[in-house]
Amino acid sequence: MTSDKAQAAPTVRLRSDGPVDKDTLDYARTKIDAVVTRPGLPAVTGEVRIVRAATRHADHPWLATAELRVGRRQVVVLAEEATGREVVDQLQDRLRRQTDKAARTGHNDHRAPAPPWRGGSGTPRPAEGSGSAADSHPA
Repeated sequence: MTSDKAQAAPTVRLRSDGPVDKDTLDYARTKIDAVVTRPGLPAVTGEVRIVRAATRHADHPWLATAELRVGRRQVVVLAEEATGREVVDQLQDRLRRQTDKAARTGHNDHRAPAPPWRGGSGTPRPAEGSGSAADSHPA
């Protein structure tokens, strides 16, 4: 069974596979929204999927994956746990770290300008022996 939930943040879809209860989905929506709607973050789009395995003998039957686009960067996060709340909490922690990292590295404002020989907009230095009187030094 697959259900789609897109309520508060329509840019991030929340999907579920398997017997995932509504409380876990509501909890996940709250935690995901807390991460992706923080001030200072670029536009976030993508999908979060929560899966509960039907087998009862699995050690970690809950799986959560997130594939998000934070600005121009792609963030992929995976979490596995024994309960729905634990997997959502782990997913939130990992999403917060990865979105912070993507937001920090996505800024080009902090880079030094490219030098002229690499196509930068700076003015090139005069070539040696160009004959400029101001650059000449008496021997």
